[in-house]
Amino acid sequence: MNFVFNFIMLKHYTIPVFIPELACPFQCAFCNQRKISGHISIPDHSEVIKIVNAHLASFKQLNRSVDVAFFGGNFTGLPLHEQEAYLKLVQPFLSSGEIQGIRLSTRPDYINPEVLNLLSSYQVTTIEIGAQSFDDKVLKKSHRGHTARQTEQAAKAIIEKGFQLGLQMMIGLPGDSLQSSLFTASRIVELGATSTRIYPTLVIKDTALHDWYKKGRYTPLSLEEAVHWTTQLLLIFEKGNVKVIRTGLHPSEGLVFGKDLVAGPYHPQFRELVLSAIWLNKLRSVISDVKHTGVEFIIPKGQLNYAIGHKGLNRLQLLNELQSVKFTESTEIKGMDFKIRRI
Repeated sequence: MNFVFNFIMLKHYTIPVFIPELACPFQCAFCNQRKISGHISIPDHSEVIKIVNAHLASFKQLNRSVDVAFFGGNFTGLPLHEQEAYLKLVQPFLSSGEIQGIRLSTRPDYINPEVLNLLSSYQVTTIEIGAQSFDDKVLKKSHRGHTARQTEQAAKAIIEKGFQLGLQMMIGLPGDSLQSSLFTASRIVELGATSTRIYPTLVIKDTALHDWYKKGRYTPLSLEEAVHWTTQLLLIFEKGNVKVIRTGLHPSEGLVFGKDLVAGPYHPQFRELVLSAIWLNKLRSVISDVKHTGVEFIIPKGQLNYAIGHKGLNRLQLLNELQSVKFTESTEIKGMDFKIRRI
């Protein structure tokens, strides 16, 4: 199996420019974007230039691809002249070859031909849509303010205009289930997305979800549930050749339990937990014929930490069934394939 998060020689960097809640017409039940992003103020034009230059100066690898990404708000909900002003700031960096693309995040109900024409004229390469779910009951309970059908229509329009499509999803929203999340992942593949992000729902202070949680009307997924769900989602995206850009929310300095983060399946190494769980399932599936012997697992370079498991837990689990366990990396094995031999 060749998972879409394979190591590649060309280093990709993303320069994030956060515009928290800018032009967002709804306050989703789970969202307090300023606390999640760690950004309170909206950057002015001079600050955007400073952000881009600072990131470019920090990048070490010369063999690289760089995107500027407008995250955190509803970019295409801005008046067209404001969208254009932000996009113009990035054009000199495109012309010089210092960056190779622009990506932005927005809502499905703020995609239309006029917007897409503007974005195309300023060399936007990728549009990420916050789909969150393709279950209308979940969308309604989460106060998203749009339907699954609107996401489908936006996705089709984006692809037809020649953009790369990203579709973000959340798990554990009000009314969500494992089956519903698996359906959402399948629709993301079917609609032609090239990338996705998987965010477990967290209870953030000063949100509707926080109020529901305090009143006992909402229970977040446990960390174990979130990891289990995500392992299954990754298999769908691997099979559908959809790149998983992120699993789990990226922490800001203020996003800590007891302060802004109230409850939910947050872990700073959430991705590692998920990949470790996938590796444990894979390795355990082939040891029935070699139980109580010594085994060497030959795995791809770059997968060692995940195969051994978070804090070595996979190794410990395997030692319950094997006499000894050894892990060896090989550049000849790719993706998440592996070989096994007795020792």
